[in-house]
Amino acid sequence: MQQQDLSRGEMPHTARAEARRAQVLEAALACFREHGFHGASIARICKASGMSPGHIYHYFRNKEEIIAAIVEQDVARILDFHDRMRSTDDLAGTMRECVAEGVRDTLDAGASALKLEILAEAARNPSIAKLVQAADRRLRTSLIETLRSVGVTRDDDEMDECVDTLCAMFDGLMTRGVRNPDLDVAAVTRRYQERVLELLGIAP
Repeated sequence: MQQQDLSRGEMPHTARAEARRAQVLEAALACFREHGFHGASIARICKASGMSPGHIYHYFRNKEEIIAAIVEQDVARILDFHDRMRSTDDLAGTMRECVAEGVRDTLDAGASALKLEILAEAARNPSIAKLVQAADRRLRTSLIETLRSVGVTRDDDEMDECVDTLCAMFDGLMTRGVRNPDLDVAAVTRRYQERVLELLGIAP
């Protein structure tokens, strides 16, 4: 029976292994938020997770692999929005729900701090930059396909502009939430819902 090489980041796909991996990831998330990417040493992550370095390296070979897992979690969350849009019988209503959830998630202080930390590292680290840019391409492609599937008619250039505008709206909101934590979330949500439906030409 061939054994897996755990030293290379491979592991058996068992419920226990997945739980341990999630434990490491949760500890790393907390450390990144509190100490930043460079301040969150493997030693700190070990302490937060209650695991030894040897156990950590069974699941993630380095901090870049941890960031990859964090980015993948965010991608999965947004792809779920796209799935909901494709399958709904009430497009405008579902869009409003997704926008409201997107605003809430974007303004979450812990989540925004983590995303900004990853973006800052991407500006310095070419490997992280490639990771973040690849995730962005996946999401843009999925969103364009989703919008076309639900009847949003734009030529290629206009569709690119719409998608980039949508992304910029939420990227900007992330930094706005840091600058002004007392902003009126309900009012921002309402305006975002109106602007997104208007931008995409979806009747409210």
